[in-house]
Amino acid sequence: MPAEAVAIRATMRLQLHRDFGFADAAAQIDYAARLGISHFYLSPILGARSGSMHGYDVVDPTVINPELGGEDGLRNLVARLRARGMGVIVDIVPNHMAVGRDDNAWWLDVLEWGPDSRYARFFDIDWDVPDLALRGRVDAPFLGKPYGDALADGELRLNLEDDGRLSVRYYEHCFPLAPTSYAALLRSAGDALAAHAQRFTDALATRSRGARWHGFETARRELAEALRTSAPQHDAIKALLGHYNQGDRRLLHALLERQHWRLAWWRTAADEINWRRFFDVIELAGLRAEEPAVFEATHALIFRLYAQGLIDGVRIDHVDGLADPRAYCRKLRTRLLKLASQRPPELPRDPAYLVVEKILAPDETLPRDWRCDGSSGYDFMNDVGAVLHAASGTPALSALWTRLSGHSGDFEREAMAARRRIPQALFTADFEACARTLHRIARADPRQRDWSLAAIRRVLTELLVHFPLYRTYADARGRSAADAAVMQTVCEAARRSVPRGEQALVDQLDRWLGCEAPQSLASGSARALRLRAIARFQQLTSPVAAKSIEDTAFYRYGVLVSRNEVGADPAQFAIDVATFHRQCLHRAQRYPKTMLATATHDHKRGEDVRARLAVLSEMPEQWQQQVLHWRQRNAALKATRDGMTGPDATDEYILYQMLVGAWPPGLRATDRDGLADYCGRLSAWQEKAVREAKRHSAWVEPNLDYETACRRFLEALCADTVFVAELAGFVDRIAGAGAVNGLVQTALRLTTPGVPDTYQGCDFWDFSLVDPDNRRAVDYSARQRALDDPRSDDDLLDDWRDGHIKQRLIARLLGARQQYADCFATGRYRPLMLRGRHAGQLLAFSREWQDTAVLVVVPLHPYTLYAGRSSLRTVASEQRGTRIELPQALRRRWRSVLDGKALDATTGLDLSQALQSWPLLVATTTIDTLPTSRPREAV
Repeated sequence: MPAEAVAIRATMRLQLHRDFGFADAAAQIDYAARLGISHFYLSPILGARSGSMHGYDVVDPTVINPELGGEDGLRNLVARLRARGMGVIVDIVPNHMAVGRDDNAWWLDVLEWGPDSRYARFFDIDWDVPDLALRGRVDAPFLGKPYGDALADGELRLNLEDDGRLSVRYYEHCFPLAPTSYAALLRSAGDALAAHAQRFTDALATRSRGARWHGFETARRELAEALRTSAPQHDAIKALLGHYNQGDRRLLHALLERQHWRLAWWRTAADEINWRRFFDVIELAGLRAEEPAVFEATHALIFRLYAQGLIDGVRIDHVDGLADPRAYCRKLRTRLLKLASQRPPELPRDPAYLVVEKILAPDETLPRDWRCDGSSGYDFMNDVGAVLHAASGTPALSALWTRLSGHSGDFEREAMAARRRIPQALFTADFEACARTLHRIARADPRQRDWSLAAIRRVLTELLVHFPLYRTYADARGRSAADAAVMQTVCEAARRSVPRGEQALVDQLDRWLGCEAPQSLASGSARALRLRAIARFQQLTSPVAAKSIEDTAFYRYGVLVSRNEVGADPAQFAIDVATFHRQCLHRAQRYPKTMLATATHDHKRGEDVRARLAVLSEMPEQWQQQVLHWRQRNAALKATRDGMTGPDATDEYILYQMLVGAWPPGLRATDRDGLADYCGRLSAWQEKAVREAKRHSAWVEPNLDYETACRRFLEALCADTVFVAELAGFVDRIAGAGAVNGLVQTALRLTTPGVPDTYQGCDFWDFSLVDPDNRRAVDYSARQRALDDPRSDDDLLDDWRDGHIKQRLIARLLGARQQYADCFATGRYRPLMLRGRHAGQLLAFSREWQDTAVLVVVPLHPYTLYAGRSSLRTVASEQRGTRIELPQALRRRWRSVLDGKALDATTGLDLSQALQSWPLLVATTTIDTLPTSRPREAV
């Protein structure tokens, strides 16, 4: 008998792939239920590219990925979850699909039929580019070498597919020939295939697109059957293929030039591609989700799964890539609400859970009218990370960074430099498409026609350079007040950067990009062109921001890399307690069901790496002394390869931070195998970091000499027993405080307003690096055993390195969330004041709903209390004299969620009474004077 299903309370993110599918996930249900999880939060489950380790490379959104177990596997997983009263939310990818190779039928159809394809409008392809060689064709930059070389080397081969189609093959890539190519090709093979050539001619003679398609498919099937059954015809086609593949290359070239695609070297993509990609990834093509047919085709299966009760909600990947995120989210919400009545009656009546992957700038908020439940948690990850850092350490750490690297401690300068480079380095074609659209608008207006394309390019560049966030959301109605304020700031900065004669063009582009509402224009064609310009601009700012900030500046700037995290702004090094409270109050009031994350499949460093590195902000002078010592003693270990010495001072300093931050808790300095594994993981991280920084190396043109020198330096460090001993000794000094920070951010994730997500494996310590390191297999057997660990809390606090104490904290707090579900889901968030000696190093608040209250007190900046200590147990006497200022309604008797101890706070609460073992407090009480109205949900 299924257990009673519950509303979403706490999620566990699982990364699915062929080695960890639905059956493997089902095997973890009992453990997740015991931990307190209500829903599995699954990476994309639709048909992905074979061997995909993440699922974001969807090739068929109409099926469940067979490598995960297919629909039967999903149904079995959900049935077992429902039996435990649990559910599922899934990651969906509406922005793009995987293309290239031979596994995306929609893409292959576009290559085959060109603009006449049924799917020509599914992909964001510009069929009308100025380059005549590409007009009406799809740029196909999938070649590993220049086109001429690939042609001359015989790597492009005419091929007959099993279904009778003719294509050109380039290794794993398939490029179908246009239907108009068949008749001439088959006639050139002689009389044996002449009748089939005529059938293709007849099939394409009609004006009806549908009739042409059906006629071609019939002719193709007949050809395939004839080639299977007729030896003469089979021999004729074999000879034809040999003629093209082994004869004069000019013959094959002429055939290729008549296709709906144009083959090109992958290096040309940034400059010439005529379709939108996911960032700069050639094998991920942008979809036009704003088109009704595309929306229906890509979401039909998701809607069916929701209606049948197989999923309970979705996380929308890369919402900022869509042409109109607001319209998309509202449309999705409307459809899910309509489908709710079809769901099994035993499931909760709550609306579908809907969150978006959205990176918010420090002063940016998620638009309320999107009708979603919130974000996927990057904003919380930033807030909790920032409050763990000590602002007092900023000047010294910035000075150290400048001394070592020669770069400013001003992150904005680094970000702007990257923004100036990235559009032309990675997105020239997208930039040009946007500029050309704006130029068309100018040419259509006699008063503006004299603005040249070159001038528009210059001004557009400055708008991108000074753009402070991912994107704005202008549409036919124009801009919101928030977006108008952003663009005003951008334009003011751009005016100062352009020649005086082009300052008026800044205002003109501002007007065309949404300051003037397109719907106010009288001409339909003018409205359409204006909307196209707005979409091109807004879909350009997002990838420029991602590649400039996350994937460039974050790897160049190293004041403290724990603040260089997805969703964070390193310019905001730390926030105070009051700011953290304001953010939590905002979530409670606006998005009480938003997701709370401290680790994701996209993070740059594991949550406990960041927590440990935050400790350095409390002891910058000691850190500086240690780093300067290491730089001096390790100078002789630097390797030189073909005149290239590495790493330079910038990369060396960032490496030391990573060596300290990611050192596994159980690793001993004398463990040779453990050190080898650690060194290997860091080496993979280092290669990626050096390439992402684009200073000495890059993905498009790796500098192998510099990378080799950096790798040899790292290997020399790991082989130097004296250095390793010093490294381990320094880590020991800060590891306890870092672990306390780790417990604090875990507690805040599980108790502040929102739905907490536990990323796979993060129920133990998370000292992972950037992907793919953060997607390694998880040892669930060890976690299941640990949940039954008989040791006392004090023993686990003493032996904290095995991660069991973190798991116990999660289990107990999720248990409290389950017991007091309404209090955590919709209860009031009340910041609490503290007084006394350590008041500035504590954060306290209560959650209140009807007759229930939860009290939370956590330490901040704990280095002075835990420096060099081997245990995480707090010393009660150190907290004496620090009191929580409780309002009258909360002056009650409380019981600790963590150890069950009773606390008498009827006359106030001294922290020496509350913190006697655990370094933090979560306690509950029953009261009768609290408000009973629920905050309004964002639906």
